[in-house]
Amino acid sequence: MRAVTLAMLALLGSARPSGNVRAAVLALEAHFRGARTLKAAFFERYSDGKGGGAAESGTVYFSRPGRMRWEYESPEQKLFVVDATNVWFYVPADRTVSRAKLKESSDWRTPLALLTGKADLSRLCRTIALADPAVPPSGGEGDAAMPSGNTLLRCVPRGMPNGSDDLVREIYLETDADARLVRVVIREAGNVETEFRFRNWEENIAVPEARFHFQPPPGVAVVDEESLSGAIR
Repeated sequence: MRAVTLAMLALLGSARPSGNVRAAVLALEAHFRGARTLKAAFFERYSDGKGGGAAESGTVYFSRPGRMRWEYESPEQKLFVVDATNVWFYVPADRTVSRAKLKESSDWRTPLALLTGKADLSRLCRTIALADPAVPPSGGEGDAAMPSGNTLLRCVPRGMPNGSDDLVREIYLETDADARLVRVVIREAGNVETEFRFRNWEENIAVPEARFHFQPPPGVAVVDEESLSGAIR
């Protein structure tokens, strides 16, 4: 899996939505604001814009402040951990760990920092609007019509100081009737697209602190990276 760029209530400046948009944003942020821990099953689909791609799945955990753990289970085991200081990516079959400082690592997961209390939509989006549910943001096989009661938001991201997300054109966020995040679609230049789907959310569950720390196994090489962007796929 390759990280694609990005690091997700003030609603300030040109990103300030109004009417139903504002209500949808407030509902999404409010739903997760009270959760100290979160767990969900995820499915990821990546398309390189040239007919190639990959699909993976697993379990993800979030914890405030600013920690995540992505356990990839299929088609192979991988681990991605954000421990509030470093970003770790480990593929057991390769016996290599990539490590980057959190502030230097641009990654698609950072829109999901919304779920860890470290960001809000106003920091991510230059503009945000309701999207037409009749126009699916993803072209993946098996796409179905958006369920009644779901809301689809289209975010045009702000540029980041390091310029690493210049190729990200738009981000779609789909929420269900209970304002839970069920899908994120990130579109980059060249028709590159990464989609995440979430289900079976659990909130405020007991998650051992050790899950958000990573200790490289004995004999595994650690490679320090300036950024994990583009290094994982």
